Amino acid sequence: MEKKHQGQGASYTYWVREATADAASLPLPKKLTHQDMLSGQSHTATLGSVWNRAGTWEEKNLNNWSTHRIKELLLSVGPLDFSSGKAEIDDVTKCVGDAFLVTVRNKKRVGYTYELTLKIKGEWHLRGERKSVKGHIDIPEVSFGELNDLQMEVKLSEEKDFLQQDKLQIIQDLKLFLQPFREKLFQFEQELKDK
Repeated sequence: MEKKHQGQGASYTYWVREATADAASLPLPKKLTHQDMLSGQSHTATLGSVWNRAGTWEEKNLNNWSTHRIKELLLSVGPLDFSSGKAEIDDVTKCVGDAFLVTVRNKKRVGYTYELTLKIKGEWHLRGERKSVKGHIDIPEVSFGELNDLQMEVKLSEEKDFLQQDKLQIIQDLKLFLQPFREKLFQFEQELKDK
């Protein structure tokens, strides 16, 4: 049925679909039952949701789980002993990013990108004196499959309290956290693949 509308100098035409016996009705959404889900699992081993049996495209946000898990793993890195000191991770103060699981053409792909800041505390014996050290380690980018390229920057909270050579030694020591961080993040990647 054609309808016409005329307003202030403008007119337009639009079509209205009237419900008739021969007109096809739109399908109604149907909630899947437990039986539907069981019968869907027996057909083929598809990845993703039951409703996506073709496995075309499905994306699942894993941010909550991954943020919690990354923090948990990095905090489990034990204290490191150095030639003249000892340090440990006190807190993960920044863990910002995204993690996801994508099912494309019935293949599962995972990925993540995060920015991290870890608060550190330690103690060094410098020139016969014991000094408390606080600072943080910044990891500007952590991405799936790129752990060999992981970089970090160490900053001491009270740099003015240290001689330049002592400060350089402490920073160099703290960069040894890189390998345990890589190992924990590799563990995270393996767990992410199994999601």
